[in-house]
Amino acid sequence: MESIQKPDWENSVLPFQLDAADIRGRVVRLGSCLGDILSQHDYPHEIEALVAEAVLLTALIGPSIKPEWKLSLQIRGDGPARLIATDYFAPGPNQGPARIRAWASFDRERIAAGGEPFSLIGQGYFAVLLDQGDGKMPYSGLTPIAGTTLADCAATYFAQSEQLPTTFALSFGRSIEPDLGEKWRAGGIMLQHLAKPSPLRGDVDPVGNDGLLSAEDLLGEEAAENWARAGALLASAEALELVGPTIAPTDFLYRLFHAEEPRIYPAQEIAFGCPCSVERVKRSLSIYSDKDIATMTTPEGSVTADCQFCGAHYVLDPADLGLEAAERAKASAGK
Repeated sequence: MESIQKPDWENSVLPFQLDAADIRGRVVRLGSCLGDILSQHDYPHEIEALVAEAVLLTALIGPSIKPEWKLSLQIRGDGPARLIATDYFAPGPNQGPARIRAWASFDRERIAAGGEPFSLIGQGYFAVLLDQGDGKMPYSGLTPIAGTTLADCAATYFAQSEQLPTTFALSFGRSIEPDLGEKWRAGGIMLQHLAKPSPLRGDVDPVGNDGLLSAEDLLGEEAAENWARAGALLASAEALELVGPTIAPTDFLYRLFHAEEPRIYPAQEIAFGCPCSVERVKRSLSIYSDKDIATMTTPEGSVTADCQFCGAHYVLDPADLGLEAAERAKASAGK
């Protein structure tokens, strides 16, 4: 198979299936998309690394949702990295790229330069939230922070909450390319077992992080052999192969898994995107009374709002905001 040139893989998600092992997966490459996300904020390097890993995981997990749904990751802890939040917006009926955004809340004074980024989270939880739209109740699931990376947390979440054996191989960081200077680049692979997990044995303690379930707790003998074989092959992936950009992910997959009969599906584009707007801000303020809106009004006579994800700044007329303003507009339209 001929390699596709780098621009085609710059920001992409490539789904695949390993027919001989009953495993599905995705390869993600992020370049300018990740750079756009991180450039919205002035993060310390350690926080940038956490956000980059969370974005990469979100890009790997997100394509499983249906069109126009939103998947979010939230990593909350009691350490200096208080919150890492990401959103993945699936393409609508007219396709186009999937969109992704991310944001972090942290205590800069408590961050020691050169420290291990994951240790900044402390005790907390890893959460997956799914917004299906259409007034449906959002789904949420969470597991404790476990392991030594966010990828460990994600694998634990899938084993514990979804009973779905999952593993990841990730690489991310700043790279220097000729004529392009220094920029963030990331790449990774996710594997998930397709076969139905076997029932858990009550007399066996889970072997996952902190006593939680792991993939090994969920698989029968034959499936476990397939899983172990695929995991050993995945472990041979090199950081530069994961990140690219000189090797196409199709070539990379065949190098890793050619004996597992890989079946590759069409790639999907992914881009930085934030759907915040004046109308969305107004809707978020529509639950407040005129009295509440008055407390939000600045001495200059306006209400301001900032998007934590993209930094957009909105200046609004308080007369147009709140529950009573919406009722007045509705009554006026009915005349």
